[in-house]
Amino acid sequence: MKKMVLATQNRNKFKEMVEALEGTGWEFYPAWEFPGAPEVEEDGDTLEANSLKKAKTLSAFTRLPSLSDDTGLFVNAMGGRPGVYAARYAGEGCSYEDNVRKMLAEMADVPWDKRQAQFRTVITVYHPDHHFHQVAGEAAGYITLQSRGKKGFGYDPIFQPEGHDRVFAEMGLEEKNKISHRGKALQAVREILNS
Repeated sequence: MKKMVLATQNRNKFKEMVEALEGTGWEFYPAWEFPGAPEVEEDGDTLEANSLKKAKTLSAFTRLPSLSDDTGLFVNAMGGRPGVYAARYAGEGCSYEDNVRKMLAEMADVPWDKRQAQFRTVITVYHPDHHFHQVAGEAAGYITLQSRGKKGFGYDPIFQPEGHDRVFAEMGLEEKNKISHRGKALQAVREILNS
């Protein structure tokens, strides 16, 4: 089996990615299995820049092919914020719940028909010989009026994808992976890994 390291410290994300990439003939390892792996500061102003930086750094450290994603949430009523800063929207070291609470508070007076948002994920597959591929996936939807569901992570309890009456946090992993931003990007990654 060919080995690849996934540039994430997030156990939920690791599980989601591995499930979506099952059957590609690759064996996936999380970054935390490599003691001393550098923490990469996501200081790029695009998803592409952050994703590439993480993948390149981890590949250089482990000498293995690596895969890294960066995800942003772009909310129309907030002028596209939090965008690339979605993970730290409520401040450095904030929790998922902190981010969700802050967004619901900031969006409290926004009517349903103005609550559109887009999730966007960029994934980089990076090889030790410095060649890489980047793919993207998007999901359009709405920020709900309140938090719902117990599954998933991040903004899943308040993101209702277009054409659905449930939020991501009310869907099983298999169903979510078929329609989510990360799921779509991972489908493109499957094609790259299979070739």
